[in-house]
Amino acid sequence: MGHVIVTGFVSLDGIVTDPDGSGGTPAGGWAFRHGPETVGGDKFRLGELMDTGVLLLGRTTWELFSRLWPNRTDDFSTRMNKMAKVVVSHSLTDLSAFSNSTLMEGTLTDYVRSEARTIAVTGSLSVIRALQAADLVDEYRLMTFPSIAGSGEKLFGPSDTPVHFQLASVTQTGAASLATYVRP
Repeated sequence: MGHVIVTGFVSLDGIVTDPDGSGGTPAGGWAFRHGPETVGGDKFRLGELMDTGVLLLGRTTWELFSRLWPNRTDDFSTRMNKMAKVVVSHSLTDLSAFSNSTLMEGTLTDYVRSEARTIAVTGSLSVIRALQAADLVDEYRLMTFPSIAGSGEKLFGPSDTPVHFQLASVTQTGAASLATYVRP
């Protein structure tokens, strides 16, 4: 099994819903209020992973990304467009809008356990929650923004079983902080 990395934008009060405002929620856009230097480029420090790993996306995030990335030509966008993408969806059939995208076959847990490449998951809260429930997340790279969204979904739902990670690094990125947590 490859290494599973969850990346995401998180508000100060733990909300992950609608950081860019595209969802139209009342508190949406909280991450993008802090300027392009905070959210632009390889903010999650994926680096070489973009060439050798796979991006695992749920349908909603894939649809958003397929409208956003293909028309951009900067270095990061070019790498994003070339990156292998696997989409978890029962309704999508045409993935031609976002290059190098394929539909996941089988169950999510079977796919993750059989994938040898490093897997990055971004957005896609239902996918993240399923991976958390199966205890398949090895690392979190979370950009925390100094905004209190007030309402929305949190990254971590209720759980009867505690899971422990170690803080590997924290760096300031514009107005936000990028914290990386890894399995001990």
